[in-house]
Amino acid sequence: MNFKPATWHPIAIGLAVINAGAAAFAAAQAEPWHATLHVVLAAAFWLWAQRLQQRRTQPQVQGGAEILDRLDALENEVGGMRRELSEAQERLDFAERVLAQQPGQRRLGTED
Repeated sequence: MNFKPATWHPIAIGLAVINAGAAAFAAAQAEPWHATLHVVLAAAFWLWAQRLQQRRTQPQVQGGAEILDRLDALENEVGGMRRELSEAQERLDFAERVLAQQPGQRRLGTED
């Protein structure tokens, strides 16, 4: 059975409200320790409800380490492709410079 924040969020809020009411009742009965306990419980349930709300609104990322590993591999691959493209561009520039310096020479594969 999975833990569902959508189910537990209203329950946590309800428990916080009930404990806040119990704290007021215990304070009216002049029981400070009892009232303090209910205030602490109300605060704890309220904080839990807030955390559950955050979990509901944030997207669930499963396999985060696997995704980061795949992203690193992809970045490395793109970096390698950039280096290869840069080398190919340098070779093309070199070949164009060499051909531009020798305009009178015949090209390979052409006959007069």
